[in-house]
Amino acid sequence: MRKYRVTYAALLVSSLVAGQVAGSITAPAAHAAPAAKAPAISAPAAFKFNSVPMGAGVTAVLENINIWSQSSGNILSYTLKYTNSGNSSASLMHYFSRVVTLGGSVLPGNPLGADALKKKVGAKETLSVTYYVNVGQTSSLQGIKISMLVWDAKAKGYLKQTGSFGVPANYSTTAAVGTSLNTAMNDIPVAASADSLQLYKYSGKVYAKVGVSLTNKGNKVLSDPGYSAYLVSASGTSFELALSGTQADYKIQPQEKRSIYYITEIPAYLKTDNMKLQFTKKDETAKLELAKSSYKLPAASSPDLVVGSGVVKKIVVNNNTVDTLLRNANVYAQDADAVWTFQMQLKNTGNKAVTLPSYDLAVKSVKGKVFPVNSKGVSGVTLKPLETKIVPLTVRVPLEVDQSGLQLMMIESVGAESPSVPDPSGTGETPGNTGTPSTAAPATPTAKVIFPVAYFVIPYALRTEVMSGQEYMTTNSYGSFSYSIQSLQRYPWRDDDIVAARLRITNTQNVSLTLPELKGTIKLDKENLPVTTELYLDNKDTSVLAPGKSVELYVLGKIAYTSEFQNMRIALNGTQNSETVPFLDVSVNNSINSIPTIEKGKSYTISGKGKTASVQENRTTIYQGESHNLVYTELYLSSEEKRQSKMARLQAYYKTKDGQYFEAGTSQSENSASPGAKQLVVLWAKVPKATDLADAALYLGSGIKEGKLIEAKEEATGFVNVAALQLNPQANVPKNTLESTVLYPYTISVLTSEGKRMKSSDTLDITMNYSLRKDNLYDAGVLEHKLILQITDPFGIATEKVLTLGTDLIEGTNNQYSFSLSRPVYKTMDGGAYKLAFYDEFQGERLMLGSQAFGVTNVVPNKTQE
Repeated sequence: MRKYRVTYAALLVSSLVAGQVAGSITAPAAHAAPAAKAPAISAPAAFKFNSVPMGAGVTAVLENINIWSQSSGNILSYTLKYTNSGNSSASLMHYFSRVVTLGGSVLPGNPLGADALKKKVGAKETLSVTYYVNVGQTSSLQGIKISMLVWDAKAKGYLKQTGSFGVPANYSTTAAVGTSLNTAMNDIPVAASADSLQLYKYSGKVYAKVGVSLTNKGNKVLSDPGYSAYLVSASGTSFELALSGTQADYKIQPQEKRSIYYITEIPAYLKTDNMKLQFTKKDETAKLELAKSSYKLPAASSPDLVVGSGVVKKIVVNNNTVDTLLRNANVYAQDADAVWTFQMQLKNTGNKAVTLPSYDLAVKSVKGKVFPVNSKGVSGVTLKPLETKIVPLTVRVPLEVDQSGLQLMMIESVGAESPSVPDPSGTGETPGNTGTPSTAAPATPTAKVIFPVAYFVIPYALRTEVMSGQEYMTTNSYGSFSYSIQSLQRYPWRDDDIVAARLRITNTQNVSLTLPELKGTIKLDKENLPVTTELYLDNKDTSVLAPGKSVELYVLGKIAYTSEFQNMRIALNGTQNSETVPFLDVSVNNSINSIPTIEKGKSYTISGKGKTASVQENRTTIYQGESHNLVYTELYLSSEEKRQSKMARLQAYYKTKDGQYFEAGTSQSENSASPGAKQLVVLWAKVPKATDLADAALYLGSGIKEGKLIEAKEEATGFVNVAALQLNPQANVPKNTLESTVLYPYTISVLTSEGKRMKSSDTLDITMNYSLRKDNLYDAGVLEHKLILQITDPFGIATEKVLTLGTDLIEGTNNQYSFSLSRPVYKTMDGGAYKLAFYDEFQGERLMLGSQAFGVTNVVPNKTQE
């Protein structure tokens, strides 16, 4: 049956065709006015024509007769059943039939298609042959006669009439309402009856939906027989029906009963009393459309399509029931719009896979304003038996529109996607769709038929704000789960701030929950533009959650540090077939959690796959500078992994008690850490001289980039798992000796030092006996410390040398380092003392490590030296 054609076919006037017994063609008589209608019999099969003898044991009987309008004239078709009770075959070439109209025209019947090849009736056999005649303007069977003739050489014109079949005034080809008609489709016996006629109003138009019940009485599968179906009014106007998209390519099993539905658009003014459903079939040989069975339709009804809040709407698709439910509707304001989000739940309750037809979705206000909704997730979706799918939907409705009483319209679309037939009158009617006979040929269908399936009531529900620490349940297209906001933090990031929401997702199903590759967005208050956002998943390989298992993730957004906001919207989205699919959408108020505090001396824990470690302060000190100070911290980073692995990069900010933040530079080892091994991490920041660093804290976290924890050599774009490590700054107290001076990883001890000056010489020679030991207990990154040796001579003049440990000073015990100082003033020197001091220079600032004084010896040269 044709699925995508919609026309408005009226009874047509065409060419005039006539014939007579002798076979000559003459002009037909004028078409007589139709006689008064007599009561129709209950069904076509209720009237039996008497057989007509054709001679030699052969009889003929009229089985059925129908008429259907065509562009070139109305076509009358009839079927004759020949019965041969003789002992020899009879030639059909000797038998003829003629149609005699009420106006007196005599027209020869022509066999259809394959029936033209039927030449004889075998002995003791029956044979049915269908004929057609173009009856021109004749549109009624009233007064029609079928004359039967045989070849007779003795008769005038060589044809002799043996009888005729007169169609009675009360004859009807239409099955009565509630009556089942036994017929055949594709040579399969079928019991058919008309079930319903429903009228739908949508977008200023009226659509008719016709239901017919088919019972397959054969032993083969009945598929779409390729019939055309028409809705015919009492006045004779016909409208071609399209097979509903929910019935596409139907197949009816033997002994199965199925309801099939057709739809079409009709004029709003059309009277719908006494309408009928007419099936026709095209004969490919004759290129004609022939009437088949027809059924009187019950009185039209207009179903209530409104589906209440939380009510399931059942839709039958190819004999499978699909439950549809609108759920989880909520709304929030954004700019000048109300943004509605809701879910369409689809469940196939049948035992066969089913593919939904094409649907249009739109939200309608109480005043009729319509706002389209993307229906791609609903149209054409395939559901396995007992499968449930959740389709997220979103629509923006201007705030000026009344948000109460909104309905989601579900509209079925059947037909071509080409533009609709123009409506020059502006009345909503298409040319030819006038409800009265027309002489125009049927228009080629150009528009799809659309009609409403359901109007889902959308409950007015403001988006509820999620509270930190509370558990919430939700369901989406990926499954059911619970979620909670574990924390909502705000902390510095360069010249911006980071707002970080830590969420926990728990699989509450008894089957695994598959997580998509998620991306997050953050919007503050009513800002239209999203915040620059990054998402970090604690274990990025966690794509499948077993029942009861949880996963934590961070959604980070960068905002101006001066920004203030009342609430924020956090959205997680996945991707399916290159399209964004919502996963979770929540609103939270500005309940920023305080950053957790790690007390002095306590350890801070880093978590992450392959990077679990603890962090503890070793020491914090202040390098005093002339224009600014430098705060310096050493941390021990202890691996808690059971395998060798590279540690996460530490990211930190110094925070003073008055709320100032200073980004910390970092030096960290790039090497892998063995289980239980420690690494020394150095952090520092330059601060103004007046900065009070008492009670300072280190906002410390793990650096991330592109959604994963990074290692020491990588540059971070943000950081997570932030805590405030309370520092214990220690004042620098230089030692008054040069024994065991530590500049990690080295320890240097000056054992002795001697200064000598030859009499009358301007040179002071100094030797330093020392021991140097390297400590490899902690792995560290590049340490930019410099060891400065400052020598202050007896005259108070200072000289400095940069000593490279391991090169200028070598490892070992009782090593000697010598150098000389020359000044003219030394010629007058008579003994005295010099001082050696060690300084740690870092980032251009210094700390004195220790100092010690040594004496100068004047040496009198011997005569040989003189």
